Amino acid sequence: MIIRDARPWGADPADVVIEDGRITAVRPHDPASPLAAGDVEGRGRLLLPSFSDVHVHLDSTRIGLPFRPHTGAPGVWGMMMNDRRNWRDAEIDLPTRVAGTLEKMIAHGTTRVRSYAQVDVDCKLEKFDAVMAAKERFAAHADVQVMTFPQAGILREEGTVEWLEESLRQGADVIGGIDPSQLDRDPARHLDIVFGLAEKYQVEVDIHLHEPGELGVFSTELVIERTRALGMQGKVTMSHAYELGGVSEATSRRLIDTFAELDISMATVAPSTTKHLSLAALTEAGVRVGLGEDGQRDYWSPYGNGDMLDRTWQLAFVNGFRRDDLVELALGVATTGGAAIMSPDAPRLTRVGEHPGTGVGDRADLLLVDGETPTSAVMDRGSDRTVIHDGRVVAEGLRVTGL
Repeated sequence: MIIRDARPWGADPADVVIEDGRITAVRPHDPASPLAAGDVEGRGRLLLPSFSDVHVHLDSTRIGLPFRPHTGAPGVWGMMMNDRRNWRDAEIDLPTRVAGTLEKMIAHGTTRVRSYAQVDVDCKLEKFDAVMAAKERFAAHADVQVMTFPQAGILREEGTVEWLEESLRQGADVIGGIDPSQLDRDPARHLDIVFGLAEKYQVEVDIHLHEPGELGVFSTELVIERTRALGMQGKVTMSHAYELGGVSEATSRRLIDTFAELDISMATVAPSTTKHLSLAALTEAGVRVGLGEDGQRDYWSPYGNGDMLDRTWQLAFVNGFRRDDLVELALGVATTGGAAIMSPDAPRLTRVGEHPGTGVGDRADLLLVDGETPTSAVMDRGSDRTVIHDGRVVAEGLRVTGL
């Protein structure tokens, strides 16, 4: 395949050659060259890496359904119980909702997804099965990792550990943990179970951390302790963790340096807070940082629409980014940043101003989108999009192809 007349990261028009799912050449655009069968007409659009949503709850989605009054109570437990009371009563069944949401995400340019799948004594493996089915259905359109996730905690309800382990037997890619101090109130036992199962089934760990200030730092230090002791460098992600930068400058620097040392990655959902660790500082320290949409129009909140370009705008906005290189950093986090969390072979962001993902040797997971510059694409979020996964067009004009 040749992508003709595309502008990688807003550079001069180029013809991009793809063979066996990878970019093999990027050469100046030749207007006289014919468009062969299977080639893609870039029409001067921007060429970017496709998006990687590394923090999404496909298992609770209401994308495509009517809006409903928000009924959730404050706090993780209150919101989780609200979901538990309502998720079975949606207008259409869960597998259809999950598949429809994943399809919409792909259509808008996301080809790498790490989705939570809630496992507990209420839903058992029902939500997990729905996410696994969507993963299989769209296997040719996107790389999907499924995380078995104890949204209700691990220790509060008898039998949770057994369901988590069964989901790992059935093919979960990642095991999650959540607020080990605040929700389960026994952080050592909570994390021992999570890391023990990860070691037993050789999967990665992703800790969902909403805990504030010093408490969040305390739980993070317990995660660091286990990562080092078990030799799990490169296999642990801290998600949310949006108050780790609000304790002190010295604490922030220490955590960033330790994350870099142990190759602990971070996943953000662009929260409206000023207490998170600096994206630029994390990137330049070598910490892998990815972006996700979190819940999408579900029983937790009305936000989310399946479009990671919208969430990239939010990431830039909440960080106060105005300069082009910083807005492009937000795009880098939303694309190759998440890819590096899902795959150790993906190129990593290492500095502000870097543009990985569209060069020779890179995997052909790409997005063509209208826009004058990468910054304008984030601001305008156009609909003229072509999505390429593993060297093959999988969506055109916001519609998935080849189903």
